[in-house]
Order: sequence, then C-alpha cells, then structure tokens
Amino acid sequence: MPTFTLAGPISAELEIRKSRFIGHAIPVVDRDAAMQALRLLRDAHPGATHVCWALLAGGQSGMSDDGEPSGTAGRPILEVLRHHDLDGVLAAVVRYYGGVKLGAGGLVRAYTDAIASALQHAQRVERIAYGLLTIEIDYADEARVRRWMEQEAVELVDSRYGMSVQLVLRMPATKCDAARGTLRDLTQGRAGFERSDGGADR
Repeated sequence: MPTFTLAGPISAELEIRKSRFIGHAIPVVDRDAAMQALRLLRDAHPGATHVCWALLAGGQSGMSDDGEPSGTAGRPILEVLRHHDLDGVLAAVVRYYGGVKLGAGGLVRAYTDAIASALQHAQRVERIAYGLLTIEIDYADEARVRRWMEQEAVELVDSRYGMSVQLVLRMPATKCDAARGTLRDLTQGRAGFERSDGGADR
C-alpha cells in the first residue's frame, strides 16, 4: 500500500476560546530533519506557550505534549497523520494560551482540528523508498553500464577506480533486484554486487 508525504510545508491557524492554535505540517526525511524543523519553529514563536508535535518518518515516530496534560496533544496529532496515510511528515501545533482553560476533551479537539485544517488543502505525493546498489564491473563493461544508467535515470552516488570499477547507484528500492539481473545480463555475469540500503526519501 503506498504511503504519502507532502509536496511542501503547510499551515493553518484556528482561534479557540481566545487561544491561538497554529498547525504546521512539514515534509521531513527523518527524525534529525524533524528535530531541526522543530527548533526553527520554536525560534519563530518564542512567545508560544506550547509547541506540541508528532512525527512519522520511515519507521521513526515520536510525539510530545510539551507541557499540555498527557495524551491531549501529541497523540491526537499523530492519529491525524495516520488517518491521512502520511509518512515523512512532522506535524506541530504552536499554541498561544488565551487565558481560558479548555479541559482535556477540549484540548484533544483543538489539537486535532488545528492539524486537520492544515492538512485539509495539503498536496500529497507518493513517498518512494530508495536503495543503494554497489556494483563492481570490469573497465570493458563501464560504457555499457553507464548507458543503461542513463536510459533508466539511475543516479550515480559514487565511483571508485582500482583493479575494477566500483559504482554506487541510487534507485527506488523496488527496482534493485531487477537491476541486479539486468546488469548481470549486460556484463555476461561479470558484475559483482554489494547491497547497502539508503534511507526512505522522496
């Protein structure tokens, strides 16, 4: 089943009983990128009472209520991401407290609504997992392999020249197995492979 990420960052603001809730949904590659985006968000809103968030990114998930009562912010935000089949997305809600307490149920609704309204008009794009394939070939086979790479729009990540030629190729993970077979045929069985997986990316 395909998963989706966002074409770009998107935000929406709601005012609920004098509190401002600003929902942000930001496409990210992994947890590190999400933490960096979160830092930028906190820097942009130094006066915010809470910055609550949830993350889904290639098997890495996380959430924080950032001082709100436990379970009233991070989890509802995470559920909205899951409901939209999103991955590789940091969802954060910046809250400026307006002096009126919302109660646990009110908070859950407010955080859910803030992120849901940000995602309402978001453009989703299919998220593709990429893999790296390391191939070792003879010098005589290099031109043939490079022609194949051009035709298939395969990205060359690294190349090393020694007794043989070693190329590191990046392509959708689902195509790695077929590529091995094709490259073996192209080189009449001379190609050798070493597999290293890249992270999930768009």
